Formats: sequence, structure tokens, C-alpha cells
Amino acid sequence: MIKSLSSLFSPSSIAVIGASRTPGKVGRDILVNLKKGGFAGPIVPVNREAKRILGFRAYPSLSAYGKPVDLCIIAVPRSSVTAAVEDALEVGVGAFIVISAGFKETDQEGRKIEENLVDICSARNVRVLGPNCLGLINTGHAMNASFAGPMPQAGVISVISQSGAICTALLDLAAARGIGFSKVVSMGNKADISEVDLLAYLADDPETRVIVGYLEDIVSGDAFISAAEAASTKKPVVMLKAGTTEAGKKAATSHTGVLAGTEVAYGAAFIRSGIIRADHFEDILDYAVAFSTQPIPAGKRVLIVTNAGGPGAMAADAVENAGLSVARLDTATVASLRERLPRAASASNPVDVLGDADPARYASAIEAAQKDPSVDAIVVILTPQAMTKPRETALAIAGSITREKPVLAAFMGGKDVLPARRELLNAGLPDYGAPERAVSSLAAMCGYGQWKRRPLRVVTRFPVNRRRVERILGRHLRSGRFQVGDAKAKEILAAYGFAIPKGVLSQSRAEAVEAAEVIGFPVVMKVVSGDIVHKSDLGAVKLGIATRQEARDAYDLMMLRMRELAPNAVIDGIHVEQMIPQGLEVIIGMSRDPHFGPMLMFGLGGIFVEVMKDVTFYLAPITHAEAVQMLKNTRSYAVLSGARGRPPVDLDALATCLQRISQLSKEFPRILEIDINPLIVGRVGTEPVVADARMRLAGPEDRP
Repeated sequence: MIKSLSSLFSPSSIAVIGASRTPGKVGRDILVNLKKGGFAGPIVPVNREAKRILGFRAYPSLSAYGKPVDLCIIAVPRSSVTAAVEDALEVGVGAFIVISAGFKETDQEGRKIEENLVDICSARNVRVLGPNCLGLINTGHAMNASFAGPMPQAGVISVISQSGAICTALLDLAAARGIGFSKVVSMGNKADISEVDLLAYLADDPETRVIVGYLEDIVSGDAFISAAEAASTKKPVVMLKAGTTEAGKKAATSHTGVLAGTEVAYGAAFIRSGIIRADHFEDILDYAVAFSTQPIPAGKRVLIVTNAGGPGAMAADAVENAGLSVARLDTATVASLRERLPRAASASNPVDVLGDADPARYASAIEAAQKDPSVDAIVVILTPQAMTKPRETALAIAGSITREKPVLAAFMGGKDVLPARRELLNAGLPDYGAPERAVSSLAAMCGYGQWKRRPLRVVTRFPVNRRRVERILGRHLRSGRFQVGDAKAKEILAAYGFAIPKGVLSQSRAEAVEAAEVIGFPVVMKVVSGDIVHKSDLGAVKLGIATRQEARDAYDLMMLRMRELAPNAVIDGIHVEQMIPQGLEVIIGMSRDPHFGPMLMFGLGGIFVEVMKDVTFYLAPITHAEAVQMLKNTRSYAVLSGARGRPPVDLDALATCLQRISQLSKEFPRILEIDINPLIVGRVGTEPVVADARMRLAGPEDRP
């Protein structure tokens, strides 16, 4: 796959079909960019009428040129694209860039033409970028095969984007900030070459140190995660994801299904594969510059050096809000700073070197901080005051760093700090206009470092009773029932090692009373019906039944309510069940994403899930460490670990439950949703117990 892209990125010759003599035409702009960019190989304009364009000899067709070309760029109307491609294939071409628009993004006819185009090229083992794209830039090959602006300066950052407009905006922003690129690729419709191909290629590209991108969708969830994880292992990958929708929630019947969505799925996929998520457009370059110039921090402890208290406080807030920590300096470092700094300066963190700080004072503070083993990263803030020398300070900072720990600058201001920004750029030090931006970039670096240091993924496979699950699901599917109620869902979970309360299905009042006596009071009674999903809403659940008479009354009342509130529902009976001892209520579940597969969910029950939506998601399969991390990722983790004198719950047992759901989800793809709500969790050494559960199976409407 990677080898087949060499004609795209490093062609020895290029043809432009649709080259134009008219200024403003796409075919002319591409030819201009190729010429001005300095492409060294033959450039072949194809135009039916012109003899020469921009000094190049033009041909009416590529077959008239008669020689093979490595890369063919097509910029003709949709109706002419297929013929142009077929003509080029007869001569011999290594790859196509189809600039032309009007394909699947327009109508069904365009979709058919696009699919046919890919089929024709695939038969010849020729790759296609686009259609409906901006083109491609490779600064290392002096090739601007796009209709973007001038060739950017060379750099180590490569861009892949589903939007050509995002490419041009990044190019313009980078030019203003003095940032260079290695490669810029506009994917367009991704009819053939997609982010999966490009991640694989750029992961092994020696000229690319950081990959950044903009995505609206992906072509294959599994292939994307595999390619992204492989790339992230070698170099940072920063992605901005847009275009998420609420589609997929419409059929959801469980808490997990309702809370899960396209946005959540992409977030889970990015976490799994080590992709750094950019939440805003400016984050793309902010993060890329930090990654391309600074070492990855060994931890999350940040030192702040500032010449003003307010910005230092802003940075400290940003550090804590980003999940990092304000470093506690060693006593030796504090003593050293007190010797170097004026008496009025602060030698604690943030280190305030005062408003009259000269360049040497900044350098002294940074030199002392870099030696402190309790400091993992440094943020340097400068505000332009009357006695400040921004440019000289930038030079002093650059001269004082060892490159062993990341140093990020936040030179606040405008005109007065412009010369300093240029010096920082020349020295390979990232500079941001505000402390929050610097800290955000540092947080991205810390997150990536943590992912890189993750333990080897070992997914546990538990001994389970798959045949029991197959029988239950088989009976449901044969009878056309796609909702699995509490009783049968618990049987499935029991087959996968979950603890469930003792229970008996009763089909008369007498059977219910007898079951309650056998199980032992108090008991719970629940209506069993595949037609009723949310039982509590209809009064189909009764807790704390303590006597024979209460059991009789509960049975009669529930059956009466079902006749009134759900007259068309098929009632299989009433399940009489052992009352579970009190404990902490949590919810765990699974929702199957159409692209990425099963997403596991965890959260506390009650208000935490209903109102606060304090839940976390992770893609299956998961390791034990990842399951524990899911618990830690909730805001309410303190409740689990024993807040306010409350005994901690058995976190390992809870993590094991998530692993068991993970295995069940992977082994039975017909299960679309699982909802265990609540799962009762007790103290360390006790086994979590399933209080209520339900599942949804794939029906005819769910099949692709």
C-alpha cells in the first residue's frame, strides 16, 4: 500500500489534464504552482486547443504526448473525467489527483461515475486522490500539485484534510506564524485514498515528524484504529474532528445507547489509537508546533515562570484545569532561586521574576528549574512592561534551555513582542499569545506521553458458557423478539460470570407467592415482557415485598396496570427475585457503533447518569488497566474510592465486570445494546450483583 503512493508523493513527471491559459481557472493555477514551486521533472499540460501554456509545450491528449507519466492531475468537468482517465491509463500513469468536483457530493449520478472511476483505476493498480479535492503539496520534492497559494516553507509537519478549505486556512495561518510543512494532502471525497492510507504512508515518512489532520468521517473503523495506532506509536498524530451527528441514537432504548453517539465513538477511537484530539482550529498548529520542537514531558508537573502575578495565576488555573499539576519545587531549587532573584520575587511556583526582570533573571530561573527533578515542563510568560526587553529575553531563554524538558513560551501582547516571537521561532521554541494556549498544548503533550508509556495491552479471556447464550439469543431471534428482558438478560450475564440474584418466573398469583416464600422475603417482583422496555414507567416493578399478602397484592396490581397501560403487550409472567443487599449503584453497558464496534460505558447510577451524565466510554476489547482507567475518568471517581469517610468499593471487581461485558460484546455481534442498571457494588472483597439488565438485538432494520 505504501509503495503504491510513491507516484503520488514523489513523481518524476506530472501531467495536468485541463491545463488552461485563462487566469483564474483551476487548471492554470495548478500549472502556475507546479512551475513556481520548482518541480524538477517534466510537466505536461493537456489542452485540446493550446500549443503552449506558461512556456510548456501542450498536448491535446495524454495519448498524443505518448509517454507514461508518474502523476496525472485532472481538472476537467465531471463529464470528461472518465475519458481522460482511460486515455491516461492507456499511456501509463502511476497515480491520479482528481481535482474535479460534481461526484458523490452532488448526486447519485456523480456517485456512480466516481465508483466506476475507482474500479477502472483499481483494475490497473493505480491509486486515486480525490475527487473534489484541492490537491497535494510536497515541499521536500518541490511539488505544489494544488490550486492553493504559493509553496509553503519546508517543515516537519504534514497535513491530511477532508476539507480543502481547512488546508488553505492552515497554509495561510502557518505562513503568518512562520511555520513550515512537509506535506499537505487534501483528500476530498476519499473515493480511493483515505486517511488510512495516508496515516500508513506518513508514519514511515522520514520528512514528517508530526501528522495533523481534519476529518469529517472515516472509511473503516477497524482499519482507521489500526493505522492510527501504528502511526501514533512512531510520531504524534493531531486530529480535529467535525461533522458529528445524532444519527444512531434514534433506535437506542438503553441509557448506554442514548448517551453514546457519533461524537463519543470518535472520542473513544482517538483514545484507543493515541490520537491527540484538537478541539479548536487553532489547536491544530498550536499542538503541532509544540510536538515538532519539544521533547515529550516525562510527567505532568509544570513550573511557571512569569514577570506578572496575574498571568501566572491564569497559567496555574489552566494547569490544574487541564489535569496537570503545579510542581512543588525541591528545597534546593527554592534556595537557588532565592539567591538569584530579588527579595521581592517569588521563589515558589509560579516563579514571579517581577515586572522589571531583565533577560538574565529569566535565564537564571529557567536554568534552576531545569535541574529540579520534580519539574517535568516549563511555561515561560512575559508581559511587555516599560522596562521589559522582549527580544533580548527571548534570546536569553533560548540560550538557557537544555532541550531535556519541554519549554513553552507565552509572550503576551502585540507589537512590542513581535521581534521576540521571531527569535523564539528561530530558536525552535513554541510561543503562544496566552498562557491558556501554552498549557493546552503542554497538556496534549503530556497526554501523548502517557499513552506512549502505557503498558502492553493484554486482554483477558474469561471461561464462559457461550452455548447457553447462543440458545437464549437463538430463541429470541427465531421468534422475532429483539428486546431481551431482565430475566433472560441476567441468564446471559450469568453465563459470562456475573453474579445475579436468585429468581423464579411465575405465571399465576399462587406461583408468585410460592416463589417468594422459597426465595425468602423480602423479594422483588417484575413484569416479564419483550414489549415493555422501561418497566418502572408503567409500574411493572415492585420492590421490598415482605409478606405473602404483599406478594398477592403486588401480583394483582401489576397485572391490572399492564391491562390498562399496555393492553397489547405480551406478558410472559412475573419474575420473583431475591432483594439485593444495599450498596453503591453503578451503570455499565455497551452500545455498538456502526463504524467502531462495541463501546463500553460506565457511570454511577441515579442523578450521576440521569442529570449529570457523568459517564465514560471505551472501545472493546479492553484490558484490566483500561477498565480501571474508565472508572478514574469519571468525575465521581472519588465516590468509588471512598470519599467523605465512605468505604471504598471493590474497584478490581468492577473493572472485571467491564472486561466481561467487553468479551460478551465481541463474541456476540448480534447484541447491539447492553444495559446493566443498576449493578450493585459493595466493599472490597464482595462481588457486584446485577439488579436489573436488558439487551437489544439486531433486527432487520439494523442490517446494512
